[in-house]
Amino acid sequence: MDYKKRAISSVLRRKGKSLILFLVVFILGNVIAGAVAIQQSTTNVENETKKKMLPVASVEMDYEAYEKQMTTVAAEEGGQELKQPKAKDYEKISKLSYVKRSDLFVLNSTGTNKFKAATDPNGGVSYAGSAKYMFNIKGYNSKTPLDVSEGLIKITDGDGFTDTDIKNGSNAVLLSQDVAEKNNLSVGDNFVLDTVVEMPVGVEEMDTEEEQSQSKTTSFDQPMKLAGIFNVVQKKESSQQTEQQKSENEWRALEQLNTIYTTEKAAKDLQKKIDEKMSGGLSADEGSMGDDSVYYQATYVLKNSEDIEAFRQDANALLPEFYHIVASTDQYEQVAGGLTKLNTIAKYIVIIAVVATLLILSLVVLLFLRDRKQELGIYLSFGESRGKVIMQIVLELLMISCVALVLSLITGNFLGGAISRSLIQSDWLSNANQTQQYYMSNLMQSDLSFLDIQQAYKVTFSVGYILTYLLVGIGTVFISALLPLLYILRLNPKKIMM
Repeated sequence: MDYKKRAISSVLRRKGKSLILFLVVFILGNVIAGAVAIQQSTTNVENETKKKMLPVASVEMDYEAYEKQMTTVAAEEGGQELKQPKAKDYEKISKLSYVKRSDLFVLNSTGTNKFKAATDPNGGVSYAGSAKYMFNIKGYNSKTPLDVSEGLIKITDGDGFTDTDIKNGSNAVLLSQDVAEKNNLSVGDNFVLDTVVEMPVGVEEMDTEEEQSQSKTTSFDQPMKLAGIFNVVQKKESSQQTEQQKSENEWRALEQLNTIYTTEKAAKDLQKKIDEKMSGGLSADEGSMGDDSVYYQATYVLKNSEDIEAFRQDANALLPEFYHIVASTDQYEQVAGGLTKLNTIAKYIVIIAVVATLLILSLVVLLFLRDRKQELGIYLSFGESRGKVIMQIVLELLMISCVALVLSLITGNFLGGAISRSLIQSDWLSNANQTQQYYMSNLMQSDLSFLDIQQAYKVTFSVGYILTYLLVGIGTVFISALLPLLYILRLNPKKIMM
């Protein structure tokens, strides 16, 4: 009889053992299928969510690494000097092939008492300091700031910066409509920014507790000219936002309204004057850090969100120690920490289930073959080749396993979906997103919430899931058959028949 017919006959004749083998593969297959389904679904949600995010990255200080290093070298005299990235470092990163457009600007802030800032109508956000109002200053060396080209703000009045403004470093500025109206300004008007500077005062110079609680301040007028007025482009507010997200969005919107855009030279001149005031009237070279006090910030828009990790690796290599790349997609890890944790658990379950299947299935098949030692010895004594006997056993194993794997492909998918959805909705995962958070610019920030990820999470019969599971399942069955097949190769028909 042909070995194929013998395999079919053997499976049908030994119904009890075939059923046991079927149940072993089916049960373990459900565990593997469920874990693979969860892993595939969490990966799909992550990929799809990140694709919808604007691929933007910036350079930030790695405070965690710095503090860890400082703790390690605390006993050493002087510690370790912190080197800030220079403009040339940012420019090198902008030349990487992943970058679609970059934006390098000087960033500082200043307080005022007379020049009014936009305020929160609800009184929820306020600035407590020596100055009554606070502004962010961004100095650019290009006509069109990235905030404009990427649609974060829109110039509604005026032409903005000209080539001459950028070349000569004029004091031209862009103000939000709210700030312009509060100060009764129109495009083309000249005005002064009454910059307030807090003077550093040593404790030994303070005589009373009241003096110690109040910082000494000075001020100077910085002339400026209004070249354009912008409005902040309002994002569609999601009904799924938490109160914390709403509060943060309001703060970010107010911060954007109180941002003054100007040229790079004008921003540097403003910082230089602030440094001179703080150093007691000495020049920048004599009493301050000079160029080292200028804080650059860069924003990079990438060509594709899939390039972020490769860009991060290449860009980090160009940055000084304790500085690294922070990307807009990092917000996914902050929000979806629970889902990432679930993905990791699913990977471990797949590994454990595959190892368990290899061991259990190998032992079950080996025990069944020992019971069939006489039958196998007869085949060999009649001149049947060991290869065909092995093919018969493999065929029997595959017939039973394939049926079990196909059924567990369906039931395991439903099982994995039910368990994962239950875990996602539980506090165990929804509160697992307390990871290290970074300040992200308004351009990088999104309204992504864990509820959005919950709703996007779906366990489906995707092609990736089916192929991955079948490859893992059939591969496991084949490997588990190696040990029993070695048993067949060692069979001696003469000893068996004696």
